Amino acid sequence: MNGDILDKIPALRRGFRFQWEPVQECHVLLYPEGMIKLNESAGAILGEVDGQRSVGTIIEVLAARFPDVQGIDEDIRAFLEVAHAQFWIELR
Repeated sequence: MNGDILDKIPALRRGFRFQWEPVQECHVLLYPEGMIKLNESAGAILGEVDGQRSVGTIIEVLAARFPDVQGIDEDIRAFLEVAHAQFWIELR
Protein backbone atom coordinates (compact mmCIF):
# COMPACT_ATOMS: atom_id res chain seq x y z
CA MET A 1 0.00 0.00 0.00
CA ASN A 2 1.40 3.39 -0.88
CA GLY A 3 1.66 6.73 0.91
CA ASP A 4 -1.55 8.20 -0.47
CA ILE A 5 -3.75 5.88 1.63
CA LEU A 6 -5.26 8.95 3.31
CA ASP A 7 -7.02 9.79 0.05
CA LYS A 8 -8.30 6.23 -0.50
CA ILE A 9 -11.92 5.39 0.20
CA PRO A 10 -12.34 2.06 1.99
CA ALA A 11 -15.45 -0.02 1.40
CA LEU A 12 -16.48 -3.49 2.50
CA ARG A 13 -15.96 -6.05 -0.23
CA ARG A 14 -18.97 -7.55 -1.94
CA GLY A 15 -20.51 -10.26 0.22
CA PHE A 16 -19.26 -8.82 3.53
CA ARG A 17 -21.58 -7.26 6.10
CA PHE A 18 -20.61 -5.43 9.29
CA GLN A 19 -23.03 -5.65 12.22
CA TRP A 20 -23.42 -5.87 16.00
CA GLU A 21 -23.96 -9.46 17.11
CA PRO A 22 -25.80 -9.51 20.47
CA VAL A 23 -25.06 -13.19 21.11
CA GLN A 24 -21.31 -12.60 20.66
CA GLU A 25 -21.52 -9.20 22.40
CA CYS A 26 -19.27 -7.68 19.74
CA HIS A 27 -19.23 -6.36 16.22
CA VAL A 28 -18.71 -8.99 13.54
CA LEU A 29 -17.95 -9.12 9.86
CA LEU A 30 -20.20 -11.64 8.16
CA TYR A 31 -19.38 -13.26 4.82
CA PRO A 32 -20.80 -16.28 2.98
CA GLU A 33 -18.31 -18.75 4.46
CA GLY A 34 -18.46 -17.52 8.05
CA MET A 35 -18.00 -14.75 10.58
CA ILE A 36 -15.09 -12.72 11.94
CA LYS A 37 -15.41 -11.53 15.54
CA LEU A 38 -13.96 -8.04 15.89
CA ASN A 39 -12.43 -6.42 18.95
CA GLU A 40 -13.67 -3.02 20.09
CA SER A 41 -11.06 -1.06 18.12
CA ALA A 42 -11.69 -2.97 14.89
CA GLY A 43 -15.43 -2.49 15.35
CA ALA A 44 -15.00 1.26 15.82
CA ILE A 45 -12.89 1.53 12.66
CA LEU A 46 -15.10 -0.63 10.43
CA GLY A 47 -18.14 1.21 11.79
CA GLU A 48 -16.83 4.31 10.02
CA VAL A 49 -16.16 2.54 6.71
CA ASP A 50 -19.10 3.56 4.52
CA GLY A 51 -17.66 3.59 1.01
CA GLN A 52 -17.96 7.38 0.94
CA ARG A 53 -15.37 8.78 3.35
CA SER A 54 -11.62 8.69 2.89
CA VAL A 55 -9.15 7.07 5.27
CA GLY A 56 -8.07 10.58 6.28
CA THR A 57 -11.62 11.54 7.20
CA ILE A 58 -12.13 8.32 9.16
CA ILE A 59 -8.92 9.03 11.09
CA GLU A 60 -10.15 12.56 11.89
CA VAL A 61 -13.53 11.27 13.13
CA LEU A 62 -12.00 8.58 15.34
CA ALA A 63 -9.24 10.89 16.65
CA ALA A 64 -11.95 13.34 17.74
CA ARG A 65 -14.00 10.54 19.36
CA PHE A 66 -10.97 9.09 21.18
CA PRO A 67 -8.71 12.10 21.89
CA ASP A 68 -6.68 10.33 24.60
CA VAL A 69 -5.49 7.48 22.35
CA GLN A 70 -1.88 8.05 21.36
CA GLY A 71 -0.90 7.09 17.80
CA ILE A 72 -4.49 6.42 16.75
CA ASP A 73 -3.77 7.40 13.15
CA GLU A 74 -1.06 4.76 12.84
CA ASP A 75 -3.30 2.13 14.46
CA ILE A 76 -6.14 2.90 12.04
CA ARG A 77 -3.82 2.76 9.03
CA ALA A 78 -2.33 -0.55 10.22
CA PHE A 79 -5.77 -2.09 10.77
CA LEU A 80 -7.00 -0.97 7.35
CA GLU A 81 -3.87 -2.43 5.74
CA VAL A 82 -4.58 -5.77 7.43
CA ALA A 83 -8.26 -5.61 6.47
CA HIS A 84 -7.24 -4.91 2.88
CA ALA A 85 -4.67 -7.74 2.88
CA GLN A 86 -7.35 -10.11 4.28
CA PHE A 87 -9.72 -9.02 1.45
CA TRP A 88 -12.32 -7.65 3.92
CA ILE A 89 -12.23 -4.20 2.33
CA GLU A 90 -11.23 -2.61 -0.93
CA LEU A 91 -9.56 0.75 -1.29
CA ARG A 92 -10.80 2.99 -4.08
